[in-house]
Amino acid sequence: MQLIAISAGKIKNLLSGEGESDKVILSAIGKSPISTFESPSPVRVRYLGIESDEQADLRVHGGEDKAIYAYPQENYEFWSVQRKQISTSLPSLTFGAMGENLTTFGFSEEDVFVGDQWSVGEVLLEVAEFREPCFKFNINMGWSGAAKAMITSGRSGWYLRVLKPGLIAAGNQITVIPGVRKLTIKQQAERYYSNPKKS
Repeated sequence: MQLIAISAGKIKNLLSGEGESDKVILSAIGKSPISTFESPSPVRVRYLGIESDEQADLRVHGGEDKAIYAYPQENYEFWSVQRKQISTSLPSLTFGAMGENLTTFGFSEEDVFVGDQWSVGEVLLEVAEFREPCFKFNINMGWSGAAKAMITSGRSGWYLRVLKPGLIAAGNQITVIPGVRKLTIKQQAERYYSNPKKS
């Protein structure tokens, strides 16, 4: 299990602003790799996330329980296939395209448990909760059905708390320290969406 890439992004307008109907929709969902296998630069992790990363809407992103967003590299093939079915003109996906800070290898929503801890480089993280996509994900992916596809496929990724800050880099091994292991990320998402009150 390994850290493949680390990505960060600044707040910007999701829409081009070139069309008359374009609204100002601020988001930092557009992430770009800042540490990769080819250039494994060390990146500082603080209690509220990656040092150079931003979040536009702190009501739904960021904070202690959503400090860092992790996404499996294994899920990228699914999205590439889905997008090609929509349009062959959509650009190829690069790490960070899901809005994730950490692109991982060796994990899935079915085997990541809420409460598990991850030791990565100097950093200690804790799995907190699944990611609930919104309309901004649709815009970022160039596909109006992207959020629904994330929900129905269960390929949500997950948020992490920072228990111990420090430096990490692409290529670091991820050591899992099991928690109580009663609820996987997939199960957590399924329970949430099956409850109409969303409580």
